[in-house]
Order: sequence, then structure tokens, then C-alpha cells
Amino acid sequence: MPKVVFIEHSDVVHSVEAETGRSLMQIAVDNLVPGIDGECGGACSCATCHVYVDPAWQSLLPARSSDETFMLEGAFEVNESSRLGCQLKMCEEWDGLVVRIPVSQG
Repeated sequence: MPKVVFIEHSDVVHSVEAETGRSLMQIAVDNLVPGIDGECGGACSCATCHVYVDPAWQSLLPARSSDETFMLEGAFEVNESSRLGCQLKMCEEWDGLVVRIPVSQG
């Protein structure tokens, strides 16, 4: 099973098993990763699953949808590596994916 590495803004690392087909938000919530709330349940309507994807992984991810881009416009501390975890469905090719949780989420 692939793994995802979530890194809190305080540098606490959570390396968790990630079932393929589940969103990063679901994986984080299921594994009690602090800072990922997923208040909307993954409907791309709250940005409480905002993460920064490590630059080494960005080229492997699909482009942001217009809905994701719109939601990120209302999030704090958005940058070029910002993504919503609810919009990223885990796959085998992402084994070892590293994402950071913004300070505003913690």
C-alpha cells in the first residue's frame, strides 16, 4: 500500500498508509493528522484541507480544477504548491508523496 507523508507546520511528520482512490483529505482525517479538517466532507467548498505539495511531486499531479482554484482564492497563505487535499485522489504512482500543512491550518 502506498504511503503519504504529511508534515505539520511545526515539522512533526505523519507517514501514513494511503488507500488508492481515497482523497488526501480522507486519508489525513482517517489517520487523525492535525490541521486537516475536511469540514465540507470533500465537496471542494471549504478549503480546510489546504496543503502544500512538495515541489518534487507537483509535476505528477493533475492540474487544479476551476473549482479548486476558486476555493484556494479564499484560503490563507496560498502559493504555487497549494492544493486542496479533497481534490487529490491517491494512486500507486504517488507512493511517498510529501505534503506540508500550512501554519494557518494548525
